[in-house]
Parts: sequence; C-alpha cells; structure tokens
Amino acid sequence: MIFTLGINHHSAPLAIRERVAFGADKLHHALAELAHARVVREVAILSTCNRTEIYCAAESPQQVIDWLSAYHQVTHDELAPFLYVHDQPSAIRHAFRVACGLDSMVIGEPQILGQVKDAVRAAEEVGTLGTQLHKLFQRAFSVAKEVRSTTAIGANIVSMAAAGVHLAERIFDSVAGQRILFIGAGEMIELCAAHFCAAKPKQVTVANRTVERGRDLAERYGGSAIRLDELPDHLAQHDIVVSCTASPLPIIGLGMAERAVKARRHRPIFIVDLAVPRDVEEEVGELDDVFLYTVDDLAQIVESGMESRQAAVVEAEGIIGQRVQEFIGWLQARDTVPVIRALRDSAERIRRNELEHALKLLGRGEAPEKVVEQLSQRLSNKFLHAPTSTLNAAEGEDRQDLQAAVERLFHLRSGD
Repeated sequence: MIFTLGINHHSAPLAIRERVAFGADKLHHALAELAHARVVREVAILSTCNRTEIYCAAESPQQVIDWLSAYHQVTHDELAPFLYVHDQPSAIRHAFRVACGLDSMVIGEPQILGQVKDAVRAAEEVGTLGTQLHKLFQRAFSVAKEVRSTTAIGANIVSMAAAGVHLAERIFDSVAGQRILFIGAGEMIELCAAHFCAAKPKQVTVANRTVERGRDLAERYGGSAIRLDELPDHLAQHDIVVSCTASPLPIIGLGMAERAVKARRHRPIFIVDLAVPRDVEEEVGELDDVFLYTVDDLAQIVESGMESRQAAVVEAEGIIGQRVQEFIGWLQARDTVPVIRALRDSAERIRRNELEHALKLLGRGEAPEKVVEQLSQRLSNKFLHAPTSTLNAAEGEDRQDLQAAVERLFHLRSGD
C-alpha cells in the first residue's frame, strides 16, 4: 500500500520542521538506509523549508515513523503531535495536491513542483523508486500540468509576499539583478524570502536582533546576516528592503532613509513594510526615489486576486478527485495481474497438451476431421472443467456470487 507521512507548515512550527529536515547532502544516504532496513519496498523523501514528507510503498507506516524518529533523534512523543499519516486513497490525493501547489503556504505557487521532481530524481538515483511510486509521481506531474493549464490557480496574487514581488517588478526591470535586505526573520519574512529569492537576486542580506536566526534564514539563499544595529551602515547598499518585525517603534526613521537615498545617488529604493505597528516611518514614503508600500497597500492587491483564485482551487480539487480515482483503478488492475498470468499459463498448458495429443493421432493416420473435432471438444471440456465443478459444488450465497461472476466474465445472459 502507498503511504505518505510527514510534517509541514500547517502541522508543525519551524523548530520541529528543522529537526526532521533532510539536507541535500544527507538525502541519498537517508534513502539508502531506509531501503536497506527493508522497512519499505519503495520510497522517496520530499524535504523543503516548509515540509518533510516520506512517500513509500510498505506494509505499514509505523516502521517508517520509527526510522524517522531514530534517524533524527527525535522522540515519538516530540514528533507525534505534528505528524500526519495518509494511506490510500488519501496518500494519492495528497501527492497530487502537493504537486499542484494546493498544500503550499502560497496556494498555487510553482516552486513546489520543481522540488517534488528533485525528490523523485534523488530516489531514482539511489534506486528506491519502484513501479508504484514512479507511476504515482508521473501522474502527479501530469495532474499539476493539467491544473495549471486549465485553471487560473497560479494567475492571481493572493499573498503579501507575491504582491511584494509584483510591485518590485514595476520599479525594477528584474528582481534578479537587485540586492535585497530582509529585516526580521519571522514567518512572514521567511515567506517573502522564498518569493523574492526565487527570482535569483544578486545579493541577500538578513538583519535581525538574533544574528543566529538571521543567519539560518540567510544561508538558505546563499546570503549573509547582520545585526539590527548595523542597519544604518548597510541600508544604502540594497535596492529592495522587506521589513516585518515586532518592534513597537520604527526601525527605519526619516533620517536613516535620507542618508541612504543620498548615498545611493538617486538610484531608487523599494521598501515593503509588512509590520504592524510600522517598521518604517510614514514620512519616508515622501522622499524622492523611495517607493514605500505598507501592509494595506499589498492587501488591496491580494484581495483583488482572492476570489478568482478560490474558484480555481475548486476546479483544481475536482480535477484531482477524478485523477485519484483513475490512479486507484490502475492500482487495482495491478492486483489482478498475477491471477491473469496464472489463468493464461494454465490455458497454455492445456493447449499444448491437447495439441501434442492431436498431432500423435494424426501421426497414427487418424482422419484429420475426426482429430480436429476431438481437439475442440477436449479443449472445451478442459477449459470449463474447473469453473463448472466449482459452480456445482457451491451452495447458497457462494453459488449466487459465483454465478454472477461467471456471467460477467463470460458476458452471459440468464438463460444463455
């Protein structure tokens, strides 16, 4: 059976997600160890900043949970409140929803599809991806393509972070060539960093009161961290500033902003202030070459896209529901393969034996017409002997079930 188990941004805080994450340098080893332990038949691991999920074909998920706990040295009691486990068909639906971006922090975001493909590629390299999971993920990629091409799931901006990127692209030709400063290291800044850094900016800096936490975020995107009190010396070096802290007083005042603008020699600076109360004094927005947007400004953009995005989500869920049923049908069809193979093998043995018998009769000089007639009768009798004997021996409901099955298998009608 296919299982999915793990934690994500819906179920677990960052502190827990960090403890069970698989870095790129450890992923191959983890896959190999899990497969070597014979806990699973097939396995792939998806590990991002927002989720760690194990997709597997196994008898039971419990041994996988035990392995995950032992591998990361996280006790069951610590893990249990945040862990979710899906079996069929929920595991299939979950895989499709993840690939489509419906389970993401930002509904419909496209980055997750690439991350799922990376996870599949890693499993293929280690050799832990078998027939079932290979088919599951290929279907997931197909469903994601269908959802994106037939719905507006990714067409409208429905997050503050996405709105911030949208506005920045109005000021600069491309975010890719800019230097970005994030002030704070909370969940909103994490989300903004994921969006802005997807555009591959030239430089990333995180300013935070706790440098260690700021460094953790910065290192995910190849950036650096500074202390919050170093901000006046670094502000002018950045083209885009995104701030969201819990400070009761503004962090960027008018004087600091004026000095930065002067040092930049009229090159524009784009500032997004998502904090409440504000991190940036309101007067900063009146300066030439400063483009300041508050949480209310971004909320207007988000609101305009929300209604159409929700309609697209409903459409996407409908598509996923259909494709889940189709995949379950494929799995069920696989269950009949051994029976079909055995049935064909049995028929082939009978055919060969009767053909050999007929050829011997012909070799003795028997009339061909008689031999062919006898061959056909013997084949019919032997093919039908087992089912007719079973039907005759059956009683009660068992006989009724067998009769119904025979009628379906041989396309019979009552009385035929």
